[in-house]
Parts: sequence; structure tokens; C-alpha cells
Amino acid sequence: QVQLVESGGGLVQPGGSLRLSCAASGSIFSIYAMGWYRQAPGKQRDLVATITSGGSTKYADSVKGRFTISRDNAKNTVYLQMNSLKPEDTAVYYCNTDPPYRWGPFWGQGTQVTVSS
Repeated sequence: QVQLVESGGGLVQPGGSLRLSCAASGSIFSIYAMGWYRQAPGKQRDLVATITSGGSTKYADSVKGRFTISRDNAKNTVYLQMNSLKPEDTAVYYCNTDPPYRWGPFWGQGTQVTVSS
């Protein structure tokens, strides 16, 4: 049974930074593309960044140049460095495979990011 555990969220002022982590257990992590997704209140869950097994990355236009996704296969962990945060980045952030559900129909608990002065 794979588990996804996101951490690192919090309250930050506009222009600030946060680093999110997602630890995966119970699967062969390194062969899967991974993604960070976010869901703001009343909105659908959107993919914001992906990283392939080989380390290639892609970003949503809304975060390009501000967010950086990375992975450490030895630790079964994927990261999201978020800089120059804006109020519109406020959301619950989740990780999953890209596309999602390669390990089953579930999400982790997510981590709340709130950008506010």
C-alpha cells in the first residue's frame, strides 16, 4: 500500500518562499513521473509542476519561473521550491504520479499553503 505524505506548507507573506516535500512509501518511486497539484477553495485540482523519472520538468504558466520541482529517488521524495509567492498561490498542495492514480485511486492529506499579508 503506497502512502503519500506532503509537508512544508504554512502561512507566508506575498513575495515569500516555501519548500514542500512529499514522501512516498511502498512502491518503486524512481520509475514514475511525479507531479505537484493544487486545489484552491471552490476550484478543481490542477497540475502545477511535473518531473519525469529522468529529471525533466514542466510547469504551469502561472508558476513558471517561480516554482522549481525536484526529486531525490534515494529518499523517495519529491520537492517543490516556491519563490515569489502570490496570494493566488493559496491552495492545498498535493503530490501524486503524473498522470495521477498510477498507485491507486487516492491522494495524500495535502499541505495547506496560505499567502497573505
